[in-house]
Amino acid sequence: MDIPKNHPRYESLILREKVKECLKQGILSEVGVAAHGRGEAFDYLLGEKTSLEAKRSIKAAAIMLCEAKNPVISVNGNTACLVPKEVVELSKIVPLKIEINLFYRTKEREEKIKERLENHGALDVLGVGESASENIPGLESMRGRVSKEGIFSSDVIIVPLEDGDRALALKNMGKKIITVDINPISRTSMCSDISIADNIVRVMPALIEEVKKFKSRETEKDFKFDNNENIKKTIELMRSNLLDYQKNIKER
Repeated sequence: MDIPKNHPRYESLILREKVKECLKQGILSEVGVAAHGRGEAFDYLLGEKTSLEAKRSIKAAAIMLCEAKNPVISVNGNTACLVPKEVVELSKIVPLKIEINLFYRTKEREEKIKERLENHGALDVLGVGESASENIPGLESMRGRVSKEGIFSSDVIIVPLEDGDRALALKNMGKKIITVDINPISRTSMCSDISIADNIVRVMPALIEEVKKFKSRETEKDFKFDNNENIKKTIELMRSNLLDYQKNIKER
């Protein structure tokens, strides 16, 4: 589809086209398309830009990842579709392990996502086939299957676009959880140690830059971050944006 660059919804439409192609290729499930649409709705409430609160949580996430002993990024279909290049780049600069984890898990989908990541430079992708030989205690879905070398033995996990029950199960294992969830009131956001309420296509480049700053000692190690307070401020931002929309309607 040829989308003119001056279209007011250009970036959003480009992402929709990417989602459509990933669905055709079998990388994304049909449910993943619905999840993307829900995310777009929340992005409207955020004003479709990275808030101050999101910037603070991204900075905190960069510090936590760099100080971890065995950090892992968990990759599902939506993440592999939207930001494969950034996932690989982040894995190399932290460094951290990449592990595929799917709710609608099939060998075919695992292999297609692995190939997509490898096409962007990934060298060792976990969570495919027999690699996912361990199980997260108390989690009955296919998302409970994880790699022993990756998520099962990790201390810090970044779980973009995550299911709430799995995030909570990982917390119960003693893991530190960083989530990218544009919905600040989701179960995942509420139970994570660091909740980044922003669009993943904006988060990943910003997170890479913050890691680079930390590595070059441009970021203070004693940076103070309160996740609950950050979530409250994000909700207040959404409320403020809604009131602005309401005001604009009344004044038309």
